[in-house]
Amino acid sequence: MSGAVRLGAAVIAGGTLARSRASGESVVLPFENGERELVAYPQKRPLIRLTTRPPQLETPFAVFGEGIVTPNDAFFVRYHLTNSPPAHETLTEGAFRLRVQGQVSTPLTLSVADLRSQFETTEVLAVNQCSGNSRGFFKPRVPGGQLGHGAMGNAKWRGVRLADVLKKAGIAAGARQVLFNGLDTPLIVTTPDFIKALDVDQALDPDLLLAFEMNGEPLPWLNGFPLRLVVPGHYGTYWVKHLNEITVVDSEFKGFWMKPAYRIPDDPCAHIEPGTTPRRTVPISRYNVRSFITSHATGGRIPAGATTLIRGIAFDGGQQIREVVVSDDGGRSWKEATLEADLGRYSFRGWSFPYRPGQAGPRTLIARATNRLGQSQPLEPLWNPSGYMRNCVEPVTLDAV
Repeated sequence: MSGAVRLGAAVIAGGTLARSRASGESVVLPFENGERELVAYPQKRPLIRLTTRPPQLETPFAVFGEGIVTPNDAFFVRYHLTNSPPAHETLTEGAFRLRVQGQVSTPLTLSVADLRSQFETTEVLAVNQCSGNSRGFFKPRVPGGQLGHGAMGNAKWRGVRLADVLKKAGIAAGARQVLFNGLDTPLIVTTPDFIKALDVDQALDPDLLLAFEMNGEPLPWLNGFPLRLVVPGHYGTYWVKHLNEITVVDSEFKGFWMKPAYRIPDDPCAHIEPGTTPRRTVPISRYNVRSFITSHATGGRIPAGATTLIRGIAFDGGQQIREVVVSDDGGRSWKEATLEADLGRYSFRGWSFPYRPGQAGPRTLIARATNRLGQSQPLEPLWNPSGYMRNCVEPVTLDAV
């Protein structure tokens, strides 16, 4: 266990994360009541704090302009239960054990060392995005954490295939779903434990990992140390942190965090009109297509009559980005950007566009990505009552001088 992780455990064991060093600075996100503190938690640079208990920390958006891979110390943090992150004697790599149980022929109890020695290790570069990323921009406003665009990050996850572990345990005939539970717990017994479920077929997808490393280092304490589930292309609600229990069941799991929580309207665009109620809902699943301009922010200046390189990122649920186009006239006309290196179908894809404004004055740029299935981004926001899956084009207004 690294010294930094020991420090984090000591802070929470002392009773509060509020002892973490504050930067003394704040930011104002561009929506109502958008002022937030910047606070440095253990193993983290100053991040945008949304809540203290449990800690919810958003990545400052400027970080995404620094590179395709999001540094561990800048990666966002999202918890659901008050007693999060866990801090007790099991949160060390030596004492930690993962149990695989339920409808299996051979129940397993595995340490992280067992996972490393008994199974093939592999890695994937993949985006982890919160379901409510960008919720603060929804109009009309919806309940939940009022996040900007920083509840996402792209990291290289290393671990073992979930499928290999399940195959060693031996899934019983008739098994239907696999449940995942972590060490974080609710404050009171009436609060549902955070348990997520995947169908057996999905759990056996070789892309899913039990990860113990992130960007070449042990998982940060606030990002799931010592073990987390990685479900590439799917919203972060499934990426269970501090994972210590895998249970195979022969029925559909109906726990709170699968139903009614984390569900979207059963509609191709996951939206309804404000003030209405969806007729039917389904669990949230894969990312839709998104793109952002990352090199410049609204209010910035660029030279008129000269070329400025506009850069950004795009991603989707694993179908891969086919193209990114840029417009400065509200989408009436588009010009193609250059896609940068393809680092894997679950990763951010960098892009760049040489932009030369013809004259001085404000210029509003939008970028729009399309994946290999032809799925793209709406020009106007789509609404749903949970504030999930925003993926409209995001304007950046620059002043050409």
